[in-house]
Amino acid sequence: MTRAMRVGRSAVYALTLTLAMSASADTVYKAVGPDGEITYSDKPPASRARTDTLEFRNLPSSPLPAEVVRFQEQLEKSAQGRISAARAPRAGDVALFTAIWCGHCKRAKAHLAAAQINYIEYDIENIDGMRAFIGAGGSGGVPLLVAGDRRVQGYSAAAYDRLAAALRPR
Repeated sequence: MTRAMRVGRSAVYALTLTLAMSASADTVYKAVGPDGEITYSDKPPASRARTDTLEFRNLPSSPLPAEVVRFQEQLEKSAQGRISAARAPRAGDVALFTAIWCGHCKRAKAHLAAAQINYIEYDIENIDGMRAFIGAGGSGGVPLLVAGDRRVQGYSAAAYDRLAAALRPR
């Protein structure tokens, strides 16, 4: 293997690690120092350097398998009237839409338990859970956390912590 190939491979590994680390945060700050040096961080810079805030909306989530998407489409077509009648989350509820095969859902449930946040869990693999998921405007993947008008699609510890802080009485 040539030196250039080793350097290239090292650069790819470093980029992959950087992206993986930044994927766990849903906000990344880009700071440009007075000397032009660019720094990325999940914490806002303390200095007066010029900053740009980058927000990530597509947090890690498990995509829905084709059979679940077909199930969702069938329910939407055949049960449009019943969807609104399903026990969808109410204004004061915290709802978590999950599936047993979803690793991100397991982390989301553990995070909510550690934060002592009570929630209603909906399993999207049963008809009532899927109806509630559709009624809550869910699509694309799980977990989906809904608390009033706040929604977190996917799982991020930082996003869940922010939501938990917003739910605590002042």
